[in-house]
Amino acid sequence: MARDAERGSRRGAYPPVRKSLGQHFLSDTRILGKIADALELTGAETVLEIGPGRGALTELLVPRAKRLVGIEYDRALADVLRQRYANAPNVEIVQSDVLEADFAALAAGPYVLAGNVPYYITTPILFKALERPRPERAVYLVQKEVADRLAAKPGTDDYGALSVNVQSVATVERIAKVPAGAFNPPPKVDSAIVRLTPRQDPVVTPDEEDAFRTMVQRAFGMRRKQMRRVTRELFGLTAEEADARLARAGIDPQVRPETLGAEAFALLFRNLV
Repeated sequence: MARDAERGSRRGAYPPVRKSLGQHFLSDTRILGKIADALELTGAETVLEIGPGRGALTELLVPRAKRLVGIEYDRALADVLRQRYANAPNVEIVQSDVLEADFAALAAGPYVLAGNVPYYITTPILFKALERPRPERAVYLVQKEVADRLAAKPGTDDYGALSVNVQSVATVERIAKVPAGAFNPPPKVDSAIVRLTPRQDPVVTPDEEDAFRTMVQRAFGMRRKQMRRVTRELFGLTAEEADARLARAGIDPQVRPETLGAEAFALLFRNLV
């Protein structure tokens, strides 16, 4: 916090924190370094940074990236960053809602993604970043609960639709846990750094992704029911028809959605649509 105050005095006062935007600024230099290191930059990459805020992570990324594009919703913070990097030809600050930004157009080629993701729109951002063309890798600072769900294994309490849909197209790595005290102001929960890397062997094709995601989400809406019932209700099948489709996918009709991995859901999907 003292370091933030020092930077603020050198570069002008920061605008007030906007709680309505879920602003919590990471100020722990060790954690910031872990995020920057997890991107594994070589100096040849274009980096899109979601929500650069006061620019603490941006400072570490600028010298490591060939080009950096910061996407900041808060107009006042975007103006501060534009002034700070006015003489840096490899930095562009875009004032935009991240959910409306065109990542591919901003990157204009291959890119990597980083960001301290606002808790209240974490899932929409994660899925937006999984749209094609995907980043070569993405490193996020997210609520610990979300990190647990992203990395969860079948049959565990944290496993759900988010786990399946992300793991079907990307590998998930947990990098580090981040305590609330690393932020200014501190949130009410702990966070974690996660890295997502597109799978070379995604379990669904590009044309299947949207329908697959919808099926998985609907299945987990009935997570306590057996797959025979889930399949019948989702697709209007008789018990015999449901059992036959499940058998072709190698799935026991009596198991529940929370026990199936992404590959099993993909096999079921292809036997139902």
